[in-house]
Amino acid sequence: MISSIFGKTKPINYIIVVTFLFLLYWLVQFYLPNAALKTEQILIRVAVIVILMSSVFVANFIIQRNKITGANSFAMLIFAALCFVFPETLLDSKAIVSMFFLLLAIRRILSIKSLKSIKLKIFDATLWILIASLFYNWSLLFLILVFAAIYIYEPKNIRNWLVPIVGIVAFTSITYSILILANSSSFFLEQYTFNFHFNKDYFLNWGTNAKYSIYILLNIFISVLAFLKMGASGVGKVTTMRLISYVFLLGLVIVLLTFGNGNPIIFTFFSSAIFFTNYVESIEKPKYKEVALILSIVVPLLVFCSTLFLS
Repeated sequence: MISSIFGKTKPINYIIVVTFLFLLYWLVQFYLPNAALKTEQILIRVAVIVILMSSVFVANFIIQRNKITGANSFAMLIFAALCFVFPETLLDSKAIVSMFFLLLAIRRILSIKSLKSIKLKIFDATLWILIASLFYNWSLLFLILVFAAIYIYEPKNIRNWLVPIVGIVAFTSITYSILILANSSSFFLEQYTFNFHFNKDYFLNWGTNAKYSIYILLNIFISVLAFLKMGASGVGKVTTMRLISYVFLLGLVIVLLTFGNGNPIIFTFFSSAIFFTNYVESIEKPKYKEVALILSIVVPLLVFCSTLFLS
């Protein structure tokens, strides 16, 4: 039944996913610890939930435009399911906003494979990542993805390597000028101070350790399966999936660097949704595919309920 509903890209699928995300977001704001909602924060939270739901549409657009998966809505479903597995990430508004701009950057990076307007796409991707870093400073690490794309698609053109530097200079100049006019010139120093934190209680929590460990190991397992079954799909898709894997790895690095202070695990949801979707699509028997989809909904709901009860 689930495969018949989400096996196509119908408007009803978007409505279902967005509705569940909307309800989940507000449930998390009211019931998880340290999430007291004040009246003056409501407008900010409304803007954040709009950005979160927009991120789902952008992610789905990237996937369908680049034909990373089949013509279905499985990735949207799994993206929403991951929010149920890690509901605490919905408390980190900065990470959600940053993820949205990172997705815009990823869209431009993946489009480089057409080998058209390469320098413009590199420049755009650089700017989107820098904008994302205004909300979450460790997002700057995703600049590595820009250089990785240059290395993969057109490394011999030296001007391509200089474009990100031009983008950084342009962004810094414009942003700093605006900050001077706003009398907030100290923002750069405060925002881009990279401190390593270690939240011992966060990582000694057995529930957190188990959830993150299973999530990472499962993604590694299904991504390996995806690459093994992708040999006949052509070099183009393999290259795209390689970049998607880099997105996942960079997200994990940021999680480790923040050491439980904040919830940047949401940076990995896009890649993870693609890995899981490719795995589900590789299941040939409809009965087993249906079971996999059911589990992708039931397990996150159980994890979410346990999080509420144990909080």
